Amino acid sequence: MLNALEVFATVVVGVMVGVEFAVAVVFKRILDALPGDAGQLGHAHGGRMLGAVMPFWYVGSLILSAVWAVAGWSHHGAGLVVTAAGLLIVSVVMSLLLLVPINNRNKTWTPENRPADWRQQLDRWNRFHYLRVAVIIAAFALLASALVA
Repeated sequence: MLNALEVFATVVVGVMVGVEFAVAVVFKRILDALPGDAGQLGHAHGGRMLGAVMPFWYVGSLILSAVWAVAGWSHHGAGLVVTAAGLLIVSVVMSLLLLVPINNRNKTWTPENRPADWRQQLDRWNRFHYLRVAVIIAAFALLASALVA
């Protein structure tokens, strides 16, 4: 049963990393290249759509990692899992303190009501997002390492 939990937790975190990496590296460039207001509207829609799903995914990943850490405490790689769970805590705290406030504003913006500094706010969100992606990639690498430890 522990093996199934280990694999499931690693896959859930890995898919989350893939989505967040794609947001950082692919979708931002696509949205920024769209003409007129389409990019800003796409950012707002993405903020609404992913903003509804990602809290559950982040917290779910953290819970799975924490359960793995507790259930596998006496097994090899437990320290890696605990460290990964710690990084996932950091990612949740970063999200709540740095990214969610910007996203909550962004998802309501339209070309008619967006603030003058909307691009600067999105750039700030992206910088924080790059850092968060690095944190969850590290967590994923630790979980994958724990699978073979």
